[in-house]
Amino acid sequence: MNPVSNPVPQRKDSSGHLHVGWEEYYRLIERLAVIVHTSGYTFDSLVCLARGGMRAGDVLSRVFEVPLAILATSSYREAGGTVAGELDIADAITSTGGDPWGRVLLVDDLVDSGHTLEQVAGHLRTGFPLIQEIRSAVIWFKASSTVAPDYYVERLEHNPWIHQPFERYDLLRPEDLA
Repeated sequence: MNPVSNPVPQRKDSSGHLHVGWEEYYRLIERLAVIVHTSGYTFDSLVCLARGGMRAGDVLSRVFEVPLAILATSSYREAGGTVAGELDIADAITSTGGDPWGRVLLVDDLVDSGHTLEQVAGHLRTGFPLIQEIRSAVIWFKASSTVAPDYYVERLEHNPWIHQPFERYDLLRPEDLA
C-alpha cells in the first residue's frame, strides 16, 4: 500500500534521528486509519502489539469499532530500549472480544527488521485456528525490513532511529513526576 501524499512534518536531528511529537504522532495514526479504510479491507479482529502498537491499536479499534486485542511482545530491552534482543511473544492475548478470528488487522508502530511481524503472524496462525487472513498496519516502514507491511504511512529509506513522544517515560520515575 502506498503512503498518502503530503507527509506529516517531522524533525530530524544532526544524527538523522527522527523526533515525533504527540500531535504529529496522532495525525500519523489517523492517516493510517484512512489508508486502511480506503483500501476497502474489512477485518473482524484487531490485534495490536504491546507496547509500541498500543496507541495506534487503540485509535484504530475505536475508529473501526472493532474490539481491541493486545499481544505483548518484547525485543528492545537492552541499553535503555535501543538494542534489539531475542523476541519474546506472550502466550495469551488480552481482549474483551475473545480470541482473534476471521480477518485480522495486526497493528504495530513500525517495522524495522521485519522479524517481529513475521514471527507474530506465525504465532497467530499457529495458536488461533479461526484466523483466516492476517494483514499488517504500521506507521513507519523502514527500508531495512525484510517484510513489507500491508499498510503504512511512511516508508523510511534511511532507517532512522525514531524518537516517539511516549519514550520520555522510559527514563522518568515516580519521584521525578512528584
